[in-house]
Amino acid sequence: MKTKKLNKSHQFWSMLRATIMPKKLLTLFTITFALMFSSVYAAQTGAIKGTVISSAGETVDGVEITASSNVLPKARTTVTKNGGDFNLPLLLPGIYQLTFKPSSGNEETITVEVLLNQTSNIEFTLGQSQKKSDNVLVVTGARIIQEHDSGLSTSLGEKVVEGVPTGQNYRDMLKLIPGVAYSELGVLGPNAGGSGRDNKYGIDGVDVSLPLFGNLSAEPSTQDIANIAIDRGAAKAIGFNRSGGFAINTISKSGTNEFHANVGITLQDKSFVANKDDADNTKFTLDQNWIKGSVSGPIIKDELFFYGSYYRPYVTRQNKETAYGPAKNFKSTRNEYFGKLTYQPISDLLLNGSYRTSKRNGRGESVGAFDADSTSSGSDATQDILTLDGSYFINDDTTIYVQYGTFDFNTKSSPDTIFGFQPTVGDNLDLNNLDQLGAFNVPDRALAGTDPVALSLIERFGYIDENGIRQGGGQIGGASTINLQNFSRDSFEFKLDHEMYVGDVSHRLHFGFQWKKGTEELSRLSNGWGSISYLGGIDLASDGVTPIFYRAITQQQSLIDANGAAIPFIVSGTRSYNLEFNDVIEYGDFTYNLGLLMSQDTLYGQGLKKNSANVSGFELAPGNKYKMHTMKWGDMIQPRLGVTWNYSDLDTVFVHFARYNPEASSLARAASWARNTRRSLNVDFDQNGNLIEVTGRRGSSGKFFQAGIKPRQITEFTIGTTKAITDQWYLRAHLRRREGKHFWEDAPNNARLRTYTSPFGNGQGGAPADIAALGLYIPELDDYRAEVGGSSFVIAELDKSYTTYNEFSLEATYKGERTYLNLSYVRSNYKGNFDQDSVSSNSDRNLFIGSSLLADGAGRFTWDGKKGRLFGDRPNVFKAFGYYTTDWDANLGFYFVFQSGDVWEAWNGRPYGFGSSTIRFIEPAGSRRSPSHWQLDLNYTQDFEIANDYVLQFRADLFNVFDNQTGYRYNPFVTSSTFGQPRSLINPRRLQLAVNLEF
Repeated sequence: MKTKKLNKSHQFWSMLRATIMPKKLLTLFTITFALMFSSVYAAQTGAIKGTVISSAGETVDGVEITASSNVLPKARTTVTKNGGDFNLPLLLPGIYQLTFKPSSGNEETITVEVLLNQTSNIEFTLGQSQKKSDNVLVVTGARIIQEHDSGLSTSLGEKVVEGVPTGQNYRDMLKLIPGVAYSELGVLGPNAGGSGRDNKYGIDGVDVSLPLFGNLSAEPSTQDIANIAIDRGAAKAIGFNRSGGFAINTISKSGTNEFHANVGITLQDKSFVANKDDADNTKFTLDQNWIKGSVSGPIIKDELFFYGSYYRPYVTRQNKETAYGPAKNFKSTRNEYFGKLTYQPISDLLLNGSYRTSKRNGRGESVGAFDADSTSSGSDATQDILTLDGSYFINDDTTIYVQYGTFDFNTKSSPDTIFGFQPTVGDNLDLNNLDQLGAFNVPDRALAGTDPVALSLIERFGYIDENGIRQGGGQIGGASTINLQNFSRDSFEFKLDHEMYVGDVSHRLHFGFQWKKGTEELSRLSNGWGSISYLGGIDLASDGVTPIFYRAITQQQSLIDANGAAIPFIVSGTRSYNLEFNDVIEYGDFTYNLGLLMSQDTLYGQGLKKNSANVSGFELAPGNKYKMHTMKWGDMIQPRLGVTWNYSDLDTVFVHFARYNPEASSLARAASWARNTRRSLNVDFDQNGNLIEVTGRRGSSGKFFQAGIKPRQITEFTIGTTKAITDQWYLRAHLRRREGKHFWEDAPNNARLRTYTSPFGNGQGGAPADIAALGLYIPELDDYRAEVGGSSFVIAELDKSYTTYNEFSLEATYKGERTYLNLSYVRSNYKGNFDQDSVSSNSDRNLFIGSSLLADGAGRFTWDGKKGRLFGDRPNVFKAFGYYTTDWDANLGFYFVFQSGDVWEAWNGRPYGFGSSTIRFIEPAGSRRSPSHWQLDLNYTQDFEIANDYVLQFRADLFNVFDNQTGYRYNPFVTSSTFGQPRSLINPRRLQLAVNLEF
């Protein structure tokens, strides 16, 4: 196996510790000055703009305006133009003092909050501030409204993040997205009018959705989050938004000119959690605590700030005894470190560099009830997120922005007991040490009969039951497989924003370019020989004569070949290029958005290389990287068009059209030829343990792509209205429709021509006549396979596959000096015949996008009952959350959600002639619905000032106050004894207590 190279993030951290200004950061600074490209939206900032008017109601030009904040090392200054307008873009989110200095008259100051990806719109009247004392001004002549950058965007500040009961991890922030159902799934993202695998997750602008799979596996803490920005749709061609669901981005806290630090601990003992609502009221078994701390301040006053933090979640559980005796306790520990530098050498240049690294270690995570303690398994994961960005003001009208980011997520699931050898082709099986060679499956006494060898194995390795009799059927040794999956993503983007006037028309022009590279490295190794079973000489070898007594199921990559070499990692990758152009045109009471995003994605696999002499265009080349498929620029043109009418002051009506081509795809690995050379093997032995033969187990192999297929596409139409009732109340309502088409899946090349008995078919069943008439997906497939092999399945655009999503949404936000309230209600339906999120008995895991069980055979085609309500269809979702700060320095926070249950349907393979029932429908999709769920979470936080600049904080979060443990993930298998029962419950009522010292 290859030696793992030191990744970019570790290199950066080493340099960061060695010097204040890392070499990579200096390189970025040089690029920042050289390149003239930027974006207010995608730069991790907000903005302030507005108009200054006189007490007589006339606009005033020449007013000097200065914006200063503790998060910005140096103040920013601008001057109002003709018409009294001013603009202060690229401001770090935070609280700003805005000072107005007219050519004649007194300075006046107001306080403005800048949120991530939003513009604070100011209308300020000079001369109306009232002097209350020598140091305090009461401002009466200002109106401040948060202006959203897109029709369906939301931004939340640091006070909301801390004041509302959420949780400790990044995923907990998703519960705050208006209209998106509350979810306790651990991998799959919540549905937002499309697949839960098409959402986008950002941390300081770095995309941390899992490459190739689209899920959220990143797990940073929430303690560093300063601001959250959410786009649910109606996106402009700004920020490279290709999400088929929602896009969320968070920005981390920064240092200031003052030194600050805090240290704290949060506790959730198992006694703080209610019993589960299952058949026997199972008690909660996990003890959890979270240690955190941070420090920040200036390195160079008014120029260079730093922020650093530490986070350590620790989880333990006392495991029950197995039939073999005591089992080791479960323990999971994660250590996360974060560092950030904010550098502003001159007022017009702002630079940021941050690095987050964490390592998680889990042991004793799983052991079967009839397995030995030595067979338990655990997992390890390391996560590194690096971001470097710079923004520069050329002048008040033109700004530039550059960002480079990396995301590395390396995972390992492995046995807690590791055997220190790799098998070699030709080795025999040591029958005297079966419990030291892998996971040995002890024969079952009921099946052993009178077989003397099986009975002797039971007497040797079986467990002793309550009657003192040796029993088999369990497992000894060590868990069988070591699974290594390393994911990485590198990205670079640069942007230009320019504002100009042509007569009475203003243009806010934007241009952006983005490059992204995603990679997965995969290796599956056997622990020793892997899984070993006694077959008793019943099965015959391929010669039809030799009896097989023992079989090891061994991962091919763990074998050492005759030359002493190991099979390397499977490496799969994607490359994506994105260009965006956007013009926001303002004329009179109307604002027009003309935007265009163009993309090109390329998939890379292993195992072939080009050969123009062959019909397929390829020849076999094990280990060679090859270009698998390219989705071209012309096929991924994504317009973003909109018009907004300001019919009354800041009240609007808007209409928006957008098209998205989601980028998440697993086909770089799922269709790669390397899969055929990295499958598991049957290694068979005779009664003495001598090797008989090695044969490949059934597995997937490389797949060709149907010619002319178009990338999957989401088209969106939105009409809505906003109303700023006061400076504190903001309302928004909209209607939206999303349509999805051009869905890809692997399918038999002759899928359209197959006939079979189906509960949904006419006569013999199979494809409708008009689809059957289209014939084979790839007519020349047999010729291709004759040259390079590969699968009889192909990657095809499923005929007439579609999804539709209709939504009515009503949202209200109230923001006062001490109070924040966010209310939202969404009425929707999600229908179609292609459901990427319901293709397994457990969809809450990393499943292939484009190569799942969908369309794999009878009962799985889109015409086999797949038309109906799709996974994630929830007609009603109501959310309310907010906080209130009392006179006695306490915070009262709450979160409430009511939502309809999810849909499901019955699965059964028998009507189709199969034993497997997974995704074989016997009734239309979404025929059944789980119960509705509602939940209330509460928070109380109390601050005590114990000395000058020392604050002791106590916090209590009570989640699911009324203990509504609603079931979800209902068992769809009609042949199962638990058919129609939930396989998961919403987490019980639980209390978390925290203490924190700030100074």
